[in-house]
Amino acid sequence: MDALSWTLKNLTTQSTMIYLIHVFPEIKHIPNPLGTGMIPSNQVSAEQVESYIAQERGKRRELLQKFLQSCSTSKVKADTILIESDLVAKAILDLIPILQIRNLVIGATKRKSKSRKGNSIADQILQNAPQGCKVRIVSEGKEVNEQMMSPPPQALTTRTSANDTSLTTPKKEDHQHDSVSCICFIPKFK
Repeated sequence: MDALSWTLKNLTTQSTMIYLIHVFPEIKHIPNPLGTGMIPSNQVSAEQVESYIAQERGKRRELLQKFLQSCSTSKVKADTILIESDLVAKAILDLIPILQIRNLVIGATKRKSKSRKGNSIADQILQNAPQGCKVRIVSEGKEVNEQMMSPPPQALTTRTSANDTSLTTPKKEDHQHDSVSCICFIPKFK
C-alpha cells in the first residue's frame, strides 16, 4: 500500500489512469486436505482445486478492493489487471508496451543482505524496462535510489543519462499529461 500511497501523492492528477497489476503464481499445489503441507493439484479432486482457487480469488479481491478504495478516495481512475504467472518480472515487462506504460511504480521491501541485490523482481524490471518507461521503486513510502537497486553496468548503458543515477520525486504539475501510471504489489499471503 506504501507504493500506491506514494504514487497518489506524487504522480497523479484526476486525469491519471492507474493500472493495479497483480501477478500471482500458477496454482500447482493446494493445501493438503489432511492439514499438513501442500500437495500437487493433480492429486486431488477437481472440486477441491476449484474450492482452493475460489478462496484465493476471494483473498485477491479483498486485497485489491483496499487499493481501489484508495484510488477512489483520491479521485483517480484505476483498473486492475490480474495475471497468473510464475515469472512476475516478465509478466510486468510484457505489459509495458501493450498498455503503453510511461510510469511504473513498484513497491519493494528493504534488502536484508547484499548478496541478493540485482536478483529481485524490482531489479529485473528496472534493468529490462524499455527506455520510454520510467521505473520508480518505492520502499516504506519513499522512492529508493536506483543505485541502491544495484543494476549491472551493462544495464546502465542502455538507459538515457537522466535514468543513470538517482530518481528524484517529481512535482505533480510535471505529470499532468501522463495518462498511465502503474502500481505493482505482491500480497502478504500465498
